[in-house]
Amino acid sequence: MEASAQGSAPEGPRSRWLNPRERMIGGDYNAWTAQVHDRKIQEATQRGKHETFGAEMRQNDRIACLLEERERRDRRSLQEALTEFRQTFQKPEDGREFDLSDPLALRKDVPAWVSDQEVLNTVSGLQNFMGEDLNVVERKRAQQEQNREWLLEQQRSQNHALANLKLAEDTFTETRLEFDQTAMNLQKLELDTRRAMCTAVKDFNKNQILEVVERKQLERRQEEEDNMVEISNIMQSDFLRPHRVLLLKWKEHLEEAQQFQKQQMHQKQILQLHSELSCHQSQLSLAFPPSLPFKGASSSSSSSSSRSSFIPC
Repeated sequence: MEASAQGSAPEGPRSRWLNPRERMIGGDYNAWTAQVHDRKIQEATQRGKHETFGAEMRQNDRIACLLEERERRDRRSLQEALTEFRQTFQKPEDGREFDLSDPLALRKDVPAWVSDQEVLNTVSGLQNFMGEDLNVVERKRAQQEQNREWLLEQQRSQNHALANLKLAEDTFTETRLEFDQTAMNLQKLELDTRRAMCTAVKDFNKNQILEVVERKQLERRQEEEDNMVEISNIMQSDFLRPHRVLLLKWKEHLEEAQQFQKQQMHQKQILQLHSELSCHQSQLSLAFPPSLPFKGASSSSSSSSSRSSFIPC
């Protein structure tokens, strides 16, 4: 029972007793508080010292910059004063190499060499020799300028020739395109004219064929009507009265035969019309082949002859 009671005891106080950071028994709380207070005071004092040192350093840097700027101004002023003194009291003409009694003597003196044709140049001066080319620099410069002008002239001539050649090529190309376009237009016009002429000839021949067929049909119909009238007259006459029944049967057979004959004639006319149209188309293809050029006189004569009379195959 005791062991179970001890095992069921709460773990909170034991953990606080055994943990040295949370344990309050056996320690001096007031001493700890004083130590913490002293440490804070020490940190604040150290921080104040650092801030003071920083302010002093910034002040010293500002003073150093001002002193450096003042030194630079003083040095510049000293150099300006020195330069002004030299320009005022130490001129070149006041030096030892000048004559103090005549400071402008060197300026008034004649130079050692002015030109090769100078009268003062003596033989002993060795200023001019026999056969010496003294204008070599000017001559070379003139030659270079002349060569440059010749080169520029050649370039201009070459560019002008190239421009003329390009212009001629462009003109030739435009003219060739215009000729090609004109030839295409003429060929198209020729094809349209030939097509229109063939269409007109075809329509005329077709109308002629239809007229011929219609005329033949009228003639056959007229002939058949005449035959029927003749047959009816014979049948209604007194010569064939005893055989009336046979004649009626024969009349029926005759009508059937005529109807069948009409159908055959109609089919034959259609076939003949198709054969005539195909023959006419073959004649047109032989008379006007696509590869041959179009000629106005021959086409007009052929069209007039074909329109005057159609000749079937």
